[in-house]
Amino acid sequence: MADRMRNLPALRLIALSALAGIVAGAIAVYVMGGGDGNTATAGGTQAACAAKAQRAAALEPAMTGDVAALLPADPPQSLRDLAFDGPSGERMTVADFAGRVLLVNLWATWCVPCREEMPALDALQREMGSERFEVVAVNIDRGDDAKPKAFLEEIGVRSLGYYRDNSLAIFNALKRRGLALGLPVTVLIDEEGCLLAHMNGPAEWAGADARRLVAAALESGD
Repeated sequence: MADRMRNLPALRLIALSALAGIVAGAIAVYVMGGGDGNTATAGGTQAACAAKAQRAAALEPAMTGDVAALLPADPPQSLRDLAFDGPSGERMTVADFAGRVLLVNLWATWCVPCREEMPALDALQREMGSERFEVVAVNIDRGDDAKPKAFLEEIGVRSLGYYRDNSLAIFNALKRRGLALGLPVTVLIDEEGCLLAHMNGPAEWAGADARRLVAAALESGD
């Protein structure tokens, strides 16, 4: 019985991950081609990121426990051009966060696993957010800001910045690069906008495993 109780959190995440696969089918309705402002980065920048394969691989030992579903980038690629709206509605890209390691998470209010992990992402930002690290949770609900803002207010999110892309362009960009299957999707990005790791599905971002991962990512850039 004790072993069964210990396994309940893991079983819960497995169930949520399965649900994320269903969400992938739902979101496919909105995944369209065409110009969206999230375009491929110049070859020189991509080459510079590809040269960071050793740094990405070195993080694998920290991808355990609650964050074991993360995969090291193989090879790392530039995500500097990923675009979304900032807290004041201004258009911005990953490049605007130069000098910081980012944990970029795409979420929507209709995605049950996303709703489950949002408090944990808020806790991770509260505990580890700094001039060197930020959790960038990008909402991709269609329509206006009313529903996502009401949800964040309801669950007491206070530490996360409010980032938004109601065109789904950022999801489409990650999908084209083979990084997004459904929601939630999370990418770990270094100080120069290079992908270090990625995952589809939820994780327990408030736990010790996630904190160790962020610490390892920061140390690997020193």
